[in-house]
This record gives sequence, structure tokens and C-alpha cells, in this order.
Amino acid sequence: MLAPTAPVPAGNSAVDEEQVVIDVSGASDALMTDSPAGDAPAAHTDVEGVPHFPPMKASAVSGTASLKKGALKSQTQKVPIPPHRMTPLRNVWHKLYPPLVEHLLLQVRMNTKSRAVELRESKATKDAGALQKGVDFVRAFALGFDIDDAIALLRLDDLYIDTFEIKDVKTLHGDHLSRAIGRIAGQAGKTKFAIENASRTRIVLADQKIHILGGYTNIRVAKDAVVSLILGTPPGKVYANLRNAAARAKERF
Repeated sequence: MLAPTAPVPAGNSAVDEEQVVIDVSGASDALMTDSPAGDAPAAHTDVEGVPHFPPMKASAVSGTASLKKGALKSQTQKVPIPPHRMTPLRNVWHKLYPPLVEHLLLQVRMNTKSRAVELRESKATKDAGALQKGVDFVRAFALGFDIDDAIALLRLDDLYIDTFEIKDVKTLHGDHLSRAIGRIAGQAGKTKFAIENASRTRIVLADQKIHILGGYTNIRVAKDAVVSLILGTPPGKVYANLRNAAARAKERF
């Protein structure tokens, strides 16, 4: 055996080149056509040679259908419930679990010891994203949203929850912080309701945290209004900006 630094004989260069050169055309075609698993769908290539893979089933992603020995177990998620939301959860439990069980085909239970709602995929679960939708729905209720507003997360795919704190906008302490929260809420919640109606969102004021539920564009409109109130903008000017934003949205649609 030659040392690593020893010169290679000139006569063996052709042999070495033949050993190094590999025909990858056949191997690539085999990789594209052969199925990687026993029941996984095979890919096909179009005229331009771009591979196209058929959509995977929920059972192939999470292993929910016909769990075999050694196969993946069904996924489970836990959503912690704050203490101040335990009583509302108990009161609306009869409205919370039917969408999860009947629509998303998930298994749901309330763990009273850990104070968390546990969700698990079942054999009947068809949608691969059903578990994440259920988690977002329960988390929205835990943040303080009404059950009828949170259920919109299951019906629409373009809804999100944006959370930020007042200190992220401006550092306030003491009475200044209390006044900022009061400006956002308004007298009897009128300012908050006006922002919700103009931007078509839902807002939850949880001490120094603000949660906004809605579409991406609507969340931006509502967030701009809330930030302006935190910075000290008069409510009249904020209302005018909301009216202009609502008029632009109406013209767009």
C-alpha cells in the first residue's frame, strides 16, 4: 500500500479515472421512479424533468391510521390553561369540544391535575394539520378570546394571533402605564370596540399584554391604532385614521 504522499504511477491514471467516473443518469431516474417506502406514492417527472410528488396522507405523516408494531405513535399536544380561565372553560366546555371531536376528528380531554387541555390524533383523523388547528383554537380561548371568535380559527386558514406588550412600544411605569391601558380600552370599552369594528379584528387586553385575532392586513391596522394610543395620540385622530383605513378596505373589496 502506497503512502498518502507517494506519487501515483502514470500507467494507472486511466484505470483510476474509470473507477472514479460514475454514470448518474440511470441512478437519478431510479431515485425518481422507485418508491422509498412500501406504500409511499412514487414521484413522476414532467416534460422539463421537474419531479412532482403526490400529497402525503395524514397517516403517512403522523402514523395515525392502523398503527403497526414499531410505527410512529399518534401525536399529542398539551395547552396549559391559566387559573383565571378555568371557570370560563368549565362553563363553555360543552361548546369547546364538539368542533375538535366532530370537525377535526381529534381526541380531547381536560387534565385537571396539570390544568391543561390535551389533544391527540385518532385513527379517524384525516387532515395532517388538524392537531395544530385544534391547538391554536384552544390557545386562543386560553388567551381570553370568546369561544365564538376563537372557533373562526378552525373555519378560516388566514387568521392569526399577534401578541405584544406595551413595553415593546414604550417603556411606561406606574400611572403612565395605567393611563395607556385606559386609552386603549376607552370608557366602557368603547375605544377597543371601535378598533375591532373598523379593522374587523378581536382584541384582548390582558394587563400589559395585547392579543389581536384577525387577518394579516386587519391585524396591522388594529396594531397601528393601538400603538398610536400607547404613544399618546389623541383618540380623535386615531378614529379618523381608522375611518380612512376602513374606507380604503371597502374600496378594495
